Amino acid sequence: MELFGYTMETLYLYGLIIGGILTFVYILMSDLLEGMFEVLSDTFFNPTLVLSFITILSGMGLVLEKVTGLHSLLIVAGSIVSALLLVTLLNVFVLVPLSSAEESNTYALEDLQGRIGKVIISIPSDGYGEVLISGTSGNIAKSAKSLENVPIAEGTEILVIDIENGVLHVTPYERASLNV
Repeated sequence: MELFGYTMETLYLYGLIIGGILTFVYILMSDLLEGMFEVLSDTFFNPTLVLSFITILSGMGLVLEKVTGLHSLLIVAGSIVSALLLVTLLNVFVLVPLSSAEESNTYALEDLQGRIGKVIISIPSDGYGEVLISGTSGNIAKSAKSLENVPIAEGTEILVIDIENGVLHVTPYERASLNV
């Protein structure tokens, strides 16, 4: 079968080459292109899925044309169904979990309230210092100010009481000891 004066094998080969090149370029320039496609990717157009669909459709069609003696319309239909199935599996089992994992590493400043940390740069009575808050997902260093306007020395354990304009308001923390 021919379409636009080309055999189906040729069209599949061109689709595979173009899809592969565009996928490679998208991988290299994904940060730049992600911003350009941000409006579309939130609705229905995800460049990763579209490029994957084109590449899988073309590859599957080329292989089936070369290996089987099926009619070209059956090969096109089978390639479309296979590409839709594989792209759906890619989206559900790879892309969606990856996007969720990326979001789980973020934190809100409000999450730091009530946490215990350590002063890494001394906090003067009327100025700012820096504290380090350790957690299971990593360490967070933030600017801090003394809540009671008393100096807090480097190495002192602190408790985050409040957060204002991105600055933690802290107080020295003393662990309670049990005398039995």
